[in-house]
Order: sequence, then C-alpha cells, then structure tokens
Amino acid sequence: MRVGMVFGMALALGACAGKGGEPVETVSQAMSASASAQAAQARRLAALAEAYFEDGLRLDPFYAPYYGDYRYNDRFGDNLSDAYLKAVRELDERSLAELGAIDRTQLAAPDQMTYDVLAWELRGNIEARKFPDHLLPFNQFYSRISDFSQMGSGEGVHPFETPKDYADFLKKAEGFAAWTDLAAARLREGMDQNVVLPRILVERILPQLAAQLGGDVEKSQFWGPIRRMPEQFNAAERTWLREAYARTIRERILPSYRKLHDFLKTEYLPKARASHGYGALPGGGAWYAHYVRQHTTTELTPEQIHQIGQDEVARIRGEMEAVRAEVGFEGDLKAFFQHLATDEQFYFSSGEALVAGYRELKQRINALLPAYFDLMPRADYEVKPVEAFREQSAAGASYEPGSPDGERVGVFYINTYNLRAQPKFGMETLSLHEAAPGHHFQISIQQEMSDLPKFRRFGGFTAFDEGWALYAESIGKEMGLFTDPYQYYGRLSDEMLRAMRLVVDTGLHHKGWSREQAIAYMLDNSSMAESDVTAEVERYMAIPGQALSYKIGQLKITELRRYAEAELGAKFDVKAFHNQVLASGALPMAVLEGKIKAWVAVMKSR
Repeated sequence: MRVGMVFGMALALGACAGKGGEPVETVSQAMSASASAQAAQARRLAALAEAYFEDGLRLDPFYAPYYGDYRYNDRFGDNLSDAYLKAVRELDERSLAELGAIDRTQLAAPDQMTYDVLAWELRGNIEARKFPDHLLPFNQFYSRISDFSQMGSGEGVHPFETPKDYADFLKKAEGFAAWTDLAAARLREGMDQNVVLPRILVERILPQLAAQLGGDVEKSQFWGPIRRMPEQFNAAERTWLREAYARTIRERILPSYRKLHDFLKTEYLPKARASHGYGALPGGGAWYAHYVRQHTTTELTPEQIHQIGQDEVARIRGEMEAVRAEVGFEGDLKAFFQHLATDEQFYFSSGEALVAGYRELKQRINALLPAYFDLMPRADYEVKPVEAFREQSAAGASYEPGSPDGERVGVFYINTYNLRAQPKFGMETLSLHEAAPGHHFQISIQQEMSDLPKFRRFGGFTAFDEGWALYAESIGKEMGLFTDPYQYYGRLSDEMLRAMRLVVDTGLHHKGWSREQAIAYMLDNSSMAESDVTAEVERYMAIPGQALSYKIGQLKITELRRYAEAELGAKFDVKAFHNQVLASGALPMAVLEGKIKAWVAVMKSR
C-alpha cells in the first residue's frame, strides 16, 4: 500500500476515533493487519508469477536466449511431445487455480494489473488446448527450423564466445534432429485427422528446406561460427571444434533437413489441402474465432472485424485520393498505384544505399523524439540488412530485440533482396513502426522494467505490440515527419495494408475466400507488387488472426488517446499519455483501457 493511502486512512480513522470510536491503538492494529494481509497476497502473486514463468521456460527453453537467459543453451526445447503437452496443460490449470485462491481486492493497483494479465493469459492458454495446433508445427512464415538456422549462423541470439557456447550448440543440434522427427510424426497425425496445411504453403516450405541441403559443410551457414572463431581459442580447441562441427553438420543437421524435406515432398504434399482458410478444417470456425480473440485481445467477432476493415479501407482510399491530387498526378487512383510501383525515382539501386538511408533516417527521427516521449529505452538499436541465407523467405523488415542487459543491441532488419519491395516513400513510416518509437521503444522499455514479473517483462500481446507500432506510425505527422506528400502516401500505404488485413484475414478464414480472391482484393486497393501481395496472403493463410492485431490495437490506442484528450482538455499531456501506455508493458486491450480511464479520472480530480 502506498504511503499516501496509509496516511490518508490514518487521518480519517483517527478522526473517527477522536469522536468516541475505536481507540487509536485498535485502529493502528487494524491497519497493520490490513497491510500485512495485502503484503501476504502480493507475495503469493509474485511467487506464482515467477513459478509460472520459470516452469514454462524449463519445459520449453528454446526462446530463452531471446530473453538474455542462457541457462538452457544446450537444449533445443520441446513443444510437441505428449509429455510436454500434458505438463504445460497442467501448469496452466494449476496456475489458474492458484491465482483464483488469491484475493484480488487485497492487492495494490500494480499487482491487480499483474493478476488480470496472468488470468487473461492462462485462460487463453487453456482455451487453446481445445485445438490441435501441434499438428501444424511450422509453416513457411513462422518456424523453429528457420529460427534454429539463424541461431546456428553465429549472427543470432545464441552466443559463440567461449568453447562452452560452441559445445552447447552441438547439443542443441542433437535436440533439433529429434524435434524434426517429432514434427514429422505430428504432421502424419494431422494427415490422419485431415488437419493439414494448404498445398501452396507446403510448396513454399520445400525450397526453404532445400536451401540447407548443399553438400559442402564449409559453405553451410552453420559453419559461420567456425569461420568467426574467437582468437583466444587455443589450437586444441580449434581443432576439436572444427572436427565436431563438421561431423554434426554432416551427420545430424543436414540429414535432418533432408529427411524433413523428403517427407514433405513425397508423403505430405500429396495429402495437403486445396482449400485456403481454417474454415475448411475440422472445427475450423471455432479454431479461427479463438485465434481472433487471442490476437486482438477483444471479444470482436470475425464478422465485426471484416466490416471495420472495409470501413477503414474506404477511409484510407479517400486520403490516398487527396495525396494523388496534391502531387498533381493525372489519372485515377489505380493509375497512381501503378506509377508508384514502377517509376524508378521511388526505388534504390542498391541494398547498401537502402540501408544507409535508414541509418540516416534513424538520426533524424531520434532528434524528434524528446518532444513526445520522456520515457525512452536505455538500449540502442542498429540497422542491418537481412542475412543472405534467409533473405529470400524473410519479411521485408523486422525487429529483433536486444538483450535486457544491453550487451546485445536491438536490430532493425531491412531485407535488401528485392529492392522493388522497399520503396523510398515507405521509409519514414517503416522506421517509425519497427524501430523508434515503435517496436524498439516498446519492447526495450518493457524488458528494462526489472520490477515487472518475468512473464510480463518478456511476454507480449500481439494487439498491444503491433497496435503500438502502428500507432507510432500514426503520430509521425504531428512529430514533424511526412512533410513530403509521397512519404505521407507511404504512411497511408502501410495503414492500408493493415486495414486490408482485417478484410482479407477474415475473408479467408471466416467467409471462405480463396487465395486468388484475397490477392485480387489487395491488388485493387494498393500499389503493392503482386509478389508482395501473394506473400502477404499466404502469410495470413499460415498464421490466422495475427494480421488482425495491428489495426485493432492501433484503433483502441487511438480511441483511448482521443478519450483522454476530450476528458482532460488543457490538462492533457501527450508525454504523460505515452508513459501510461508504455510503462506497464504489453497489456490486453481491456486491461489497457481500464488503466487509461483510471489515470484520466485521477488527472481530472487534480
């Protein structure tokens, strides 16, 4: 309990006691008992939150290095075995029961928030057990297989600084080999239950696996750590590691890729489905509705989201028409889209120039931030091109968080493989989204909050994470960016993508749209290249519901800002609002709304 609250209670109770009420000693004892009870409930919640995070990490530590936790670096992790599925289900059910035994009313406001976030997460986890996600263990967009290859390249989160680091990865590679066998077994189960990937997605996965199958060990990306071995390693260590890595790559890693590739090509592909949405799967309607709830953290239905998307597409088209008129383009919006997609002036001629442009933009944006934020991350970020071994299948841009201790900075990755997918007019909005004040800000600030329970410090909610990043784009104009109308078109183009996602994702999985229908809709409403649109649609097919989170989250954050501005009037401070949104880490939308409205009420009373 905060000191001010205790002091206020003491004055009120003391005044009553002075009028013939309970003696001061009795009041003091009651206050002490209340504080003691509150402290006891807080300790129970803290212990539960810590155990929940640590037990989950122990059961599957694959992503622990991303949190700066290297205790399990010799383990690949397990998220597919019967034993794991049973253990994690029991962990969630046990944790929810223990949470229910804690008296929420006895908790201070920050602990009540932790209570609410944990309850939301656990209930979502338990609901997810109703659906056979484990029968679709990877896809062309999201995969432990590609994450493992990045780790093994020496350019990812697995450290390669000591001989033990190297030895740990060799053990992790053994786990990878076992996991790929288990993944194939789960895919076979899916074949028996008619829970399979669309055929087109399997066709996308095959070349990703085939890219790993070159016979020359020393040309494999897994040889990268050997090429960059630290100078302080002695001759014996160097010899042993070269031999061990050559053997492991040749006998364990490459055969695992080969076996999985051949299984997908010869057994799985013929059984893959011709349909494109989850609605075609057994129980697919309920399965998709679950994904919608999880990714948006709202109770919006697919039908409601589809309509929101159509409304937003129409609004943004209107703004695009205004930009077309402002720049004096003669022709309709469709012709304007074509002009932007094909005119050489809007594209870089080299990947080096593209990356350099983003590095210069970083400095320009950094100079604008203090006027809008006084809560900033301590950690920095760097701009890097996507590594050559994964550029053909990687997203156009992404952000990888740094380590919580700041030793590994965040990375804003730019994919230089297809320069036509990286227009100059998209640079300001993309940097705002992926770096500052978007993902880099939000994730780094959250990781640096050492007083948050670990499950909140290192967890996330897609609607909050992506909603904040899209909100960060939306404030670019008031920050002083988008003065060039083409750059503002880039902002609208990215917002249009997120609005179209609401229509297309629900179209595919709820309304039964085909892949071709979804592609046609996006081409009609944007200047995106057909290759990019196709990749986007296939992404939505692979990870249903995730694409809804951007716009739904941004709309809620914007709505809350408008509410705060209207309620507070001259008292509204944009820095204080941003602090309120960021200073508790990622939250479900309902929890965020409750927090902002409580803050507004306090500010109004002052």
